[in-house]
Amino acid sequence: MWCRGVMSAAKRALVLHLVGGGEPVWVALDEDTAADLGQRLHQLVKTGQTWNIPAADGTTLVVNFAHVATAHVAPLNGDSRMYGYVK
Repeated sequence: MWCRGVMSAAKRALVLHLVGGGEPVWVALDEDTAADLGQRLHQLVKTGQTWNIPAADGTTLVVNFAHVATAHVAPLNGDSRMYGYVK
């Protein structure tokens, strides 16, 4: 899985666009998680795996990628409606 060292301020987020539509789900990530996840996303979406995603605030979200149409890692766009944001 990912290394869980000292949590740094989040600068990037996982953005999930769900199959059913609606607003995307944003999850704030620490830099280590963002780098690792960015390399894994294609396989997670392609295979529809369920994966534990550690958010920047130390919480863990479980994402079922079988319900994700597209996913990407993007720069943060503020803290509104974002899981795991560290202020």
